[in-house]
Amino acid sequence: MSMKNLTDSELLLLGLVAEMPRHGYELEHVIEQREMREWTQIGFSSIYYVLGKLEERGFVKAGVPASAKAKKIFAITDAGKATLVDQTITALKSVRPAHPSLLLGMLHWSVLTRAQALDALQARKHAMEQERERIKEIQFSQQPLPDFVDAVFDFSIGQLDAEQAWIEKTLDYMQTKPWDT
Repeated sequence: MSMKNLTDSELLLLGLVAEMPRHGYELEHVIEQREMREWTQIGFSSIYYVLGKLEERGFVKAGVPASAKAKKIFAITDAGKATLVDQTITALKSVRPAHPSLLLGMLHWSVLTRAQALDALQARKHAMEQERERIKEIQFSQQPLPDFVDAVFDFSIGQLDAEQAWIEKTLDYMQTKPWDT
């Protein structure tokens, strides 16, 4: 069965609903608690909109508990589970290019003075070090975590480590290289 790819927001919410039926405020709480805003782009105001799209496509169904004050609870359907499995496999094995603003900064390096360029890269290096420590603190504070959640944190830290190594190598090179203007 061929299905249109889910957006990242749809895949995120479908996966969280697959863990257990939830209403929108519970989904927001899980996203906040797990610090998912660090690597996803879904705002609180979008959660019910995305759930509505998933419901229209038959991937989740909404139910209202017996309590009159209860919120709509969303549960995954069989079609949603099949799509979640398919899209999760695709997400794990696919490579999508990232477009960090750093690349634009490097592209326009020549408009800066040597001091401006090196200072900016040095500031980024410092910011990367702080971000790495912040993420490690979040990971540590939430222990014990399931292995797959720990792996998400480890991935983020690994990305920061790789960029840190690149920054150090680039700084070393640019500091010793004659300045091109």
